[in-house]
Order: sequence, then structure tokens, then C-alpha cells
Amino acid sequence: MPLIHAHVSCPVFDSFRVQQVAGLFDVPLAEKAVASFEVDVPGVDEPWQIGLIVGPSGSGKSTIARQAFGPWVFEAEPWPADRAVIDCFGELSARAVTSLLTSVGFGSPPAWIKPYAVLSGGERFRCDLARALAAPQISSEAGAERRIVAFDEFTSVVDRQVAQVGSAAIAKAIRSGQVACRFVAVSCHYDVGPWLEPDWVVDMAARECQRRRLRRPAIEIELFRCRHALWRLFAPHHYLSGSLSKMARCFVATWRGAPASFCATLPIIGRRGHWRISRLVTLPDYQGIGLGMRVAEAVADEHIAQGHRLNIIASHPAVIAHCGRSPRWRAVSVKRVASRQAALVKGYRGAAGRSVASFEYVAPPGRGREGGE
Repeated sequence: MPLIHAHVSCPVFDSFRVQQVAGLFDVPLAEKAVASFEVDVPGVDEPWQIGLIVGPSGSGKSTIARQAFGPWVFEAEPWPADRAVIDCFGELSARAVTSLLTSVGFGSPPAWIKPYAVLSGGERFRCDLARALAAPQISSEAGAERRIVAFDEFTSVVDRQVAQVGSAAIAKAIRSGQVACRFVAVSCHYDVGPWLEPDWVVDMAARECQRRRLRRPAIEIELFRCRHALWRLFAPHHYLSGSLSKMARCFVATWRGAPASFCATLPIIGRRGHWRISRLVTLPDYQGIGLGMRVAEAVADEHIAQGHRLNIIASHPAVIAHCGRSPRWRAVSVKRVASRQAALVKGYRGAAGRSVASFEYVAPPGRGREGGE
């Protein structure tokens, strides 16, 4: 673990007002203002995935970060005002970009096609994160390609709930291998620590480094049946039509008392006792921590307990990835281009014209169709 020494200075310009301030507040004047910082920071050749440099403003966070990870500190570039977010990731393929955006909790396709300037503060934060993680980083000291991203002013411009959820999303993406890099957050907010779950924390207020894996607080949600009217809150963030069938059963999940995720189910035409998830939406501020699929599985358990079967048909990469690796879902079919269903029922909308995968929910042990828990 190298000991980082950093010295910074700036000129002091003599003027009448500078002399006034010096006299009023007994500030010593010199040709330069000098500050020194010294702290242990884990090296790039050590085994870690996520680090956090934290401390109050003026404590030397950015200085130490640049001294320790200078080549890898992300430098933000302006976002074009005349291009969609999805078009601002250089030569990366559309699939790679959508996977990256989803991994940092920005999983709303309707927002991907908008310019950066019109997005909310939380959405911009996720976009900046995705752009940082997309930048290739090379460690010459290690003698091999070693992608590291050091992100200064981490979560400084978003509210604390978005900051915490965003931290959990990026930690999940990196530790799962979905994003192949190491990450160093530089922040003045201590509350992101447990959500980011770093392997080490450099606290610039105490000038000390602690090697410990913080543990994320539990995320407890409540699920309720709800009226169709609540769909209006979620409709703008769904990637299909904003309409909702009057036949749908609607469910809402709340976190800390606020609506966070919405799920609706419909009976499958011609299949008695067989239902499908027709709408599954998580609000942007809560995306990236797996909340949507937890809600989908809780709704599926409700249907199983009533003797029903339940399917989900999805084209969203995050949903497909989850169902593909989860023992709770059994793949039924994967179609590169979904066949068009006969639109014989007014208001019925299938997966026409999209590449989709279909999965059926498999009840966990003890939750079979002939009995509950």
C-alpha cells in the first residue's frame, strides 16, 4: 500500500482587498498558498474492485485521487445537444451501450433516445457514469491492460436517494462482472459508502485508509394491489405503448413509502388459468438494483398461490439476462423476430415486430400450485 504525498500551491495576488482581508482576519500573506496531504492508498497492483476516497470539501480528495490514479481519473466531455444519449458512446455497438446504461441503473429506453440536456439530474448522473465506464483505461505500471475508472465529485449533484441507489447499481454491475473494470469513487458524501460496498475507504478527514468491505443496508419493499390510475406515474418510462388494458391486474411496490415499481398481468387468450406479465416498470430513481424482477417474482408467487401459471415475454436485456440465469424462470422460446399475433381482441398488444424471449415462472419449493407456504 503506497504512501501518497501531495503538495499543491497557488499564487497569492496582492491587492487592496487582499490586504483588507488579511488585516481583518489575521490571515498571513505569502507569495504562495501551500497545502500538503499524505495518506496511504491501495496500489493498482493490489487485489481490489471498488475503492472510495471520501472527505469534506477542501480535504484533498481530488488531489490524492489524481496523485494515485492520475491516468484513470475520468474527465467529462460536453454532451452534444443535437444527438440522442444512445449515440454518444463512440464506436460501441448499440447492444454494448444499452447493456452499459442498464448496468448503471439507466434502463429506460424512452430516455435513451433523448438528448442529455433534457434528462433529469438523476438520469444525467447515470449517463455520466456509463460514459466513464465506457472509457478504456490502461495501467502502464502493471504492464498490461487494466481498466480503472476514478470518478470525481461522485453523487455530488443528485439527491441522496438517487445517490444511494446509483451506488448500489454500480457496485452490483462491477462485482457481477457486467462491467469489466475497477472503480474509485471520490465523494464528499459519506452516506454512499455502505451502498457502494467498497473494498477500501480513504477518509481524508482522518487521513487514514481502512481496508474493509462495508455492507449495504437491506432494501425492504412492500407490494400492494392498486388501481389502474397509478399507471400514469409509470407509463412514460415504459418502452412499449403507454396504454394499459382494463383487464389487467395491477400491483405497485413501494420503498420507504414511495411508489417505486409497477407490475400488471393479463390472462393469456385461449389458455385457461395462464397469465402473463404485460407491464413491468421501475421508476428511474430506483433502477439498477434488481427491484423490477423482485416485484415480478412476488407477483408471480401471488398467481402461483391461486393455481395459475405465469409467463413473461421480454425484449429488455436486463430482464432476459435475469430470467436466463435464475432457477425461478424456465425458457419457453426465443425468437429473433416475434411473430405477429392475431389482433382479434380490442386493446390486446403482443410482442409483434420485436426480438423477444419468453419465460415461464417456476414456483420455488413449497410454493406449488396445490398449496402455499
